[in-house]
Amino acid sequence: MDHEITAAFPALAKLDAAGARILEAGLRSVDIPAGTVLFRDGGDCTTYLLVQEGAVRVQKVAENGREIVLYRVERGQSCVLTTNCLLGGGLYGAEGIAETAVRALVLPATTFRGLLAGSEAFRDFIFSVYAARIADLLLLIEEVAFGRIDVRLAAWLRGRADGGGDVQATHQEISVELGTAREVISRQLKDFERRGWVELHRGRVRVADAAALSRLIV
Repeated sequence: MDHEITAAFPALAKLDAAGARILEAGLRSVDIPAGTVLFRDGGDCTTYLLVQEGAVRVQKVAENGREIVLYRVERGQSCVLTTNCLLGGGLYGAEGIAETAVRALVLPATTFRGLLAGSEAFRDFIFSVYAARIADLLLLIEEVAFGRIDVRLAAWLRGRADGGGDVQATHQEISVELGTAREVISRQLKDFERRGWVELHRGRVRVADAAALSRLIV
């Protein structure tokens, strides 16, 4: 098995010789520019994508234009919606966009299904990734349905702040990440600003009191 493949996807090193040959023969490497739409809601699924570098943002857009980020596919990961489509023969239920430049491996659907049927190691890899992502989605549903927006926003800001405390994001972009309305985010950020926890700038939020945000999260 090629070292670059197993470096990003260590579990694939467990494939037997026959499975590894089938996988390598079917794979092709692609470089995808940032901003490329990889799949659309309602579109057909014909390939399985394994991300080696970069990030693909998977999001759902409602009829009224509201958006929510479901998850990101990053190095060593694959897309659970793609897996679901290939297993069930359905259509995509969301859209995937290259958030950064992406280098990935693409496996045709026929090769994917053949390996799934014939390789125990490949099945273990697919279903372990699938299970982990489903757990993430269930957590997202729980947060959106039951979580307090002030706590979720505080945790998101803490997690995204760089070394200087800056978060490069607009209110609209934050609302998409947290699955709520922009007005809700703006109102909550204004409250944080009044408390002295953040400073609001155009297209940027600066965390001024990280300790206060951490106390809210706890």
